[in-house]
Amino acid sequence: MIIISSYEIKPNQSNFQGTEREIFIALESSPSIHQYDSLHELLFDIRLRKHIILAAKDLQKSEATFTPFITSKFNPRIWTKIKYGYLLNPSIQPSDAIKDVFKNGKEYAFECSTAIVFIYYKAVLDLISVSYFNTLFQRLLVWDWNYDSDLSIVTKIGSDFIPGDVVYFFNPDYGHPVWTGENAVYLGDGLYFGHGIGIKTEEEMIKTLNTLRRKNATRSAYLISQHSRLNTKYLSQFAKPLYG
Repeated sequence: MIIISSYEIKPNQSNFQGTEREIFIALESSPSIHQYDSLHELLFDIRLRKHIILAAKDLQKSEATFTPFITSKFNPRIWTKIKYGYLLNPSIQPSDAIKDVFKNGKEYAFECSTAIVFIYYKAVLDLISVSYFNTLFQRLLVWDWNYDSDLSIVTKIGSDFIPGDVVYFFNPDYGHPVWTGENAVYLGDGLYFGHGIGIKTEEEMIKTLNTLRRKNATRSAYLISQHSRLNTKYLSQFAKPLYG
């Protein structure tokens, strides 16, 4: 259920179309309370979730490949590999670096949690001014769950997934540590995107992970009751004036 703390009138589903409408319906029909300080914050959350979904689909098309850190690669013109990940070169603007991942995917190879961080950065970049983005996310360090604190990822327990949420498929009998599990964006309509696996249903995602278990494995992969979201309350203050 959606609650707006201010006295602004809550919209209804007829105010939205396509993916935004699906997100609104999911929020409004949710058994969990989704509370916003203002209509602006609600609309930003819906738009942000839409752009997370779009960024996930764009990453799928980008030709960036899946690999562990030892065989990873980033465009060397933009990033420098260090012990803990890839550090943005000082001459490059953060906004240009994020765009490059999606534009020149053949230059990149990374694992699924890094993919989620890039998806989050791209969605935020699409919705706030370039100047704000470059101020907030200076000298990016990216790998695994390394991310700037201003990205503000919040993880909660529960299975009430809303399109745009990031979920986790756990693979307890993994064959290689990189396949301990798969971070995936819930796209809506029962579909998930996981870097290295692609766009699949829950059943297909589990079936794929089960092919990546050790010999004589007995435990199936499964979707855990957990989801990650960006802190809409914080990020919405930087939003472009897109809403009437």
